[in-house]
Amino acid sequence: MKEFLGNDFLLKTPTAVKLYEDYAKDAPIFDFHCHLNVKEIYEDKKFSTITEAWLGGDHYKWRLMREAGVDESYITGDKPDYEKFLKYAEVMPYFIGNPVYHWTHLELKRFFDIDKVLCPATAKEIYDEANEKLKTLTARKMMLKANVKKVFTTDDPVDDLHYHKLLAEDKEFGVEVKPAFRPDKLLKIGAPGYLEYVEKLSEVSGIKIVDAKTMLEAVIARIDYFDKVGCVCSDQAPEDMTYCRGNEEEANATAKKLLDGKTVSEEEAAVLRTYLLVGIGKEYKKRNWVMQYHVGALRNNSARAFKTLGPDTGFDSIADKPFIADLSHLLSDMDEDGNLPKTILYCLNPRDNEVIATLMNCFQDGLTAGKIQFGSAWWFNDQKDGILRQLNALS
Repeated sequence: MKEFLGNDFLLKTPTAVKLYEDYAKDAPIFDFHCHLNVKEIYEDKKFSTITEAWLGGDHYKWRLMREAGVDESYITGDKPDYEKFLKYAEVMPYFIGNPVYHWTHLELKRFFDIDKVLCPATAKEIYDEANEKLKTLTARKMMLKANVKKVFTTDDPVDDLHYHKLLAEDKEFGVEVKPAFRPDKLLKIGAPGYLEYVEKLSEVSGIKIVDAKTMLEAVIARIDYFDKVGCVCSDQAPEDMTYCRGNEEEANATAKKLLDGKTVSEEEAAVLRTYLLVGIGKEYKKRNWVMQYHVGALRNNSARAFKTLGPDTGFDSIADKPFIADLSHLLSDMDEDGNLPKTILYCLNPRDNEVIATLMNCFQDGLTAGKIQFGSAWWFNDQKDGILRQLNALS
C-alpha cells in the first residue's frame, strides 16, 4: 500500500514523476495575488502556537468547522488555542474528500516534518511538536522554506505602504514583497461608509474630491504613489460589473449626488463605476502595469455573520450573475482607444471558464504575446478538479 502523501502523491505515471521531480519540485513561487500580512513579514512574526498560524485567519478551515457544527467560540472566539486546535482535529476525519484535508497534511509534512494523520488521537502530539518547531519557524523562514521569490499583496489605494518600503530597504531577506493596487472600496458606489472612504482618499492624495473628475485625479495620484514603491499591477474584484458608459458630465453629476449624501440609482452608479474603471485602466497602460480582474464572488451572504464578524470571515460564495457582456464592453472601450493594458482575467464560477478562455483572444493585439490571459483557478477552484477544469478550458 502506498504511503499517504508520499513522494509520488497524485503522480500516477513515470512521466508525471519526472515532470514533478525535474521541473516543478524546486520551481520558485512568484505570487501576484496574495493576502499576506506585510507587517508580519517585515517583523518576521513568530507565531505562539500552530493555532495562531493555522486558524488565526483561514476562512477555508473556518467554513469546514462551522459545517461540522463547531461553535463560533472555537473558531473566531476566545477559547484557548489548544481547545480550538482540538476542535479542528476532531472534524478533520470527516473531510477526507475535501482539499483542505490534503492541504492540512501537506503543511504538516512540508513545514513541520510531521507525517502523522491529524485526528483526536494525534492532536496533542502534533500540537506540541508543531509548537516546538514554531519557536524557530518564523514568517520569513516559512516563505524561504517554500522557495518564495516574489509576492504581490493586495493593498487599498489609501494604504501608506510603510512596510513595503521598509522591506525594500532590507537587502538580507531574499523575497521581494510588492504592493498590488486594489481599488475595490472606491468601486462600491454608495455602499455604507462610502463617503468616509472618499474623504480618506481625498486626504491621502491631497486632492479635494468634489466630482468624478477629481475623484479620478485622486486615484491617479495614488497610482503614482504605488508606482514609486514598486507596484506593477492592479488587482480589482468589482462585485457589480454592469457596464454603462456615459460622459464625464454624467459621471460628475452622480459623484456630486453621492457627496451631497443623496442616493443614486443603479444606473447612475454604473455610469460612475465605468468612468472610473476606464480611467484607471488608461493609467495602468501608461505605466505598463498588469490589470487583474477577479469576477464572480457573492460576498457577505449572511447578514447575521457580517454584523458580528465582519467581511472576509468565510461567508462569501460563488455568484451566478452573468457578467461577460459587460466585461467585453469594458475591455473593448479601453481597447478601442489603445488604452487596454496587459490583463489577467479570473472567474470564480467554473461555468465561465470557456467564456473567459474565448473572450480573452478577442483582445489580443498581435504584438504582445499573451497580452490578455486567463488567470489560474481562483479561490474555490484552486484545487485539483478546479485546476484541471481551468487548464482544459484554456487549452
